[in-house]
Amino acid sequence: MRFLAIGLGTLVPIFILVLFLRARPILATNSISTLLFSTTWRPSQGSFGFLPFIMGTLSVTIVAMVIAVPLSLLTAIYLAEYIQPGVRAFVMPLIDLLAGIPSVVYGIWGVLTVVPFIQKVAMPFIDRWLGFTPLFQASNPTGYGVLAGGIVLAVMVFPIIIAVAEEVIRAVPMGLREASWSLGASRWQTSRRIVLRRAFPGVIAAVMLGFSRAFGETMAVLMVVGNIVQIPRSIFDAAYPLTALIANNYGEMMSIPLYDAALLGAALILLLVILTFNIGSRLVLARISYS
Repeated sequence: MRFLAIGLGTLVPIFILVLFLRARPILATNSISTLLFSTTWRPSQGSFGFLPFIMGTLSVTIVAMVIAVPLSLLTAIYLAEYIQPGVRAFVMPLIDLLAGIPSVVYGIWGVLTVVPFIQKVAMPFIDRWLGFTPLFQASNPTGYGVLAGGIVLAVMVFPIIIAVAEEVIRAVPMGLREASWSLGASRWQTSRRIVLRRAFPGVIAAVMLGFSRAFGETMAVLMVVGNIVQIPRSIFDAAYPLTALIANNYGEMMSIPLYDAALLGAALILLLVILTFNIGSRLVLARISYS
């Protein structure tokens, strides 16, 4: 908590202030509502609507969390409640290793494996059985899109959610488990109704950390999401996240007025969202550790 307080009290406010001052020209010429809710992105005409990029970021992140959260929580429960100590000592370093893989490697894996799988297997199957639902209509035949980005992001946030959730589950007092077992509850019933209920705040913190990581990821998503300025209406539609917008365009076309300020405004939005989720999760974890 001491280092968190130092960071929040010095570096983070300075960084936010710098981004705000650099983004001030776009804020002076466009209202916040226009920037956040306009769908028009024509920098050459002075139109900077962030809504397609915000919705692209949210779409990919939500798909990633829908995939990652159930699998990560089941894995964390298994590691904390069922696995043998010797096997756990072998598995946990492998999970930590996943967190250290560069994002560009995940992006390459997505391009070589996930995108062809979606294009040739998942898309025909889902389109055949669920194509009548707008969410699953395969309007983009290339395989690059929200689903590809979500799958890659889900794999990237697995280690974060698993590590934090497993730690808070293991921190639940053994006496609660023993009391539940003595009343005839099975191991799974104890894990689901007693352990998870006690560890619920920590699990939420783990999910928030995973969300912030997925929300701010750049390179891997940029490589598989399609990068088309539109509001995705299907999991197969291409999207254009805020992170990809900044990475693809910063340093280019700076001759266009306000373009630099618009991109830094997008960076400010990203920073504030990620900072909010990170602070919230850290406060929850700190409260658990001191309780």
